[in-house]
Amino acid sequence: MTNLPHTFTNVLPVFIQGLGLSLGLIVAIGAQNAFVLRQGLRREHVGAVVLFCALADALLITAGVMGMAQALGERPDVARALALAGALFLATYGWQALLRARQANQLRAAETGTVLSLAGAMAQAAAFTLLNPHVYLDTVLLVGSIGAQQSAALRPWFIAGSSVASLFWFGLLGFGARWLAPWFARPKAWQILDGLIGLTMWAIAFLLVRQVWAGF
Repeated sequence: MTNLPHTFTNVLPVFIQGLGLSLGLIVAIGAQNAFVLRQGLRREHVGAVVLFCALADALLITAGVMGMAQALGERPDVARALALAGALFLATYGWQALLRARQANQLRAAETGTVLSLAGAMAQAAAFTLLNPHVYLDTVLLVGSIGAQQSAALRPWFIAGSSVASLFWFGLLGFGARWLAPWFARPKAWQILDGLIGLTMWAIAFLLVRQVWAGF
């Protein structure tokens, strides 16, 4: 009977934390998102591109969480320090998102251009995903160190939440491109998104600090 409260009470918040953290980091005006949106607008290899981007994120997040958990397993002080550093980063990131919410930005992806083969589309998806140094900082270091704070039983749920966020976002961009493109071209839409991202990052930073504080 003792496992029931653990399953219901702890799993869902951990899943949501992973989901919110990943969404907050991935929803941004950038080359990768513009590429996925472009493929969606042109209806070229959308499923393959979406699946590649989502799987790449899932693998990097899994490697980050499990790798950081193993590295920090015998170093609780380092784990707490990294959690506090992550909270500081998220608070700063949230503040920057709130500042962006006051500015007019937009995401555009032209429907014109050279038709890409499947191999060409995969090569570009790989380049936009894996050659961006920020993806490793976000998934392996930041998400990894935060996910590693969870117990061994809850880490898979954190990874699942983060991975679902990537699949949802890239799927939304790719398969909903025709409907989303005009919306994303409106600066007001990104101002609203940035505002939500800022508040989400602050909430996760607060939860991290509270978790570290409870460990003392």
